[in-house]
Amino acid sequence: MPTMVQKRDYYEVLGVARNAGERDIAEAYRTLALKYHPDRNPDDDDAIARFKEAAEAFEVLSSEEKRARYDRFGHAGLEGAGGSHFHDVGDIFDAFGDIFGDLFGSRRRAYRASKGADLRCQVTLDLLEAAHGASKVVQFRRHHRCDTCQGTGAKPGTRPEPCSYCGGAGRVVQSRGILAVQTSCPSCKGSGTVVREPCAACRGNGFVPKSVSRKVEIPAGVDDHNQVRLAGEGEPSPNGGPPGDVYVMIRVREHPLFHREGQHLICQVPLSYSQAVLGAQIEVPTLDGRHELEIAPGTQPGDVMTLRGKGMPDPHHRARGDLLVQFQVEVPKVLGEEHEELLRKLAELEHVQVSSKRKSFFEKLKEYFQPG
Repeated sequence: MPTMVQKRDYYEVLGVARNAGERDIAEAYRTLALKYHPDRNPDDDDAIARFKEAAEAFEVLSSEEKRARYDRFGHAGLEGAGGSHFHDVGDIFDAFGDIFGDLFGSRRRAYRASKGADLRCQVTLDLLEAAHGASKVVQFRRHHRCDTCQGTGAKPGTRPEPCSYCGGAGRVVQSRGILAVQTSCPSCKGSGTVVREPCAACRGNGFVPKSVSRKVEIPAGVDDHNQVRLAGEGEPSPNGGPPGDVYVMIRVREHPLFHREGQHLICQVPLSYSQAVLGAQIEVPTLDGRHELEIAPGTQPGDVMTLRGKGMPDPHHRARGDLLVQFQVEVPKVLGEEHEELLRKLAELEHVQVSSKRKSFFEKLKEYFQPG
């Protein structure tokens, strides 16, 4: 069973008493933030974890409402009731960037650039393409910079204007007691500018959707619902960050002869009664062509022979699955007179009861009307 990670007491994290005032809590957080700042501890996962832990403790203890709930119920009192919303270091920079002047510096601004959105599309393969790999061309729609306004979103001849609500900063500061918390400007959504006269081509977005075609290499062995990633082919970033990715969803059509189970294939092969009893040499299909198979005398319906390494390849390893040949003994629905005669003789030799030969309708009708 998975183990639960026990959170430390927030007062213990900041190293303050439970009756500490706002100034003591803020000073304790400042000290820890400087000590464990990512710029001072590059590639140190433990320091980043401490940095996040301190920010989470400060967020709760600097709020009168959250602190009261935490003092009464502990960590359980914050679940589903506005607990910490930090997912990464960038969230901390955005929330507390202006609390201690230039403590977070340019590092905060660098974290504001976000990755573009990911896109998805689908490609359909037959089983042989899935087995051997294939090159396919996929199509999807993504946004490109508007050629009319060059991505500004403003009507040609005009420019975006600085947002009057935040003064062009893209951020506003909300007071929290003696502290201040920075958030994105609700008017300009953090861009710092507003468009008074939108571009007609892109409706002020600065981007327009276009259809894109890209070649994708499908590795051998893929299965239904596997994905292939096209790095950097997704939506552009809204603020100068890297573009998103495109995830190509694989769909594999059913094959008329092979049923797939993971890396193994199952092929049901019919045998006649005589082949099953006497044995035979037959040809069975594989992904690589025909394969001769020796059928042992006395093969029973449902018996399986395994052809090692004749199944699907593993896209992550060199090994291949197996081909399982399952035999089905076919019983003919119509027999010729010679076949029927031979089978009745066989039944006599085996001393088994079989149905007598059925009379035709007209024979039965003649007997019905004749007196006994």
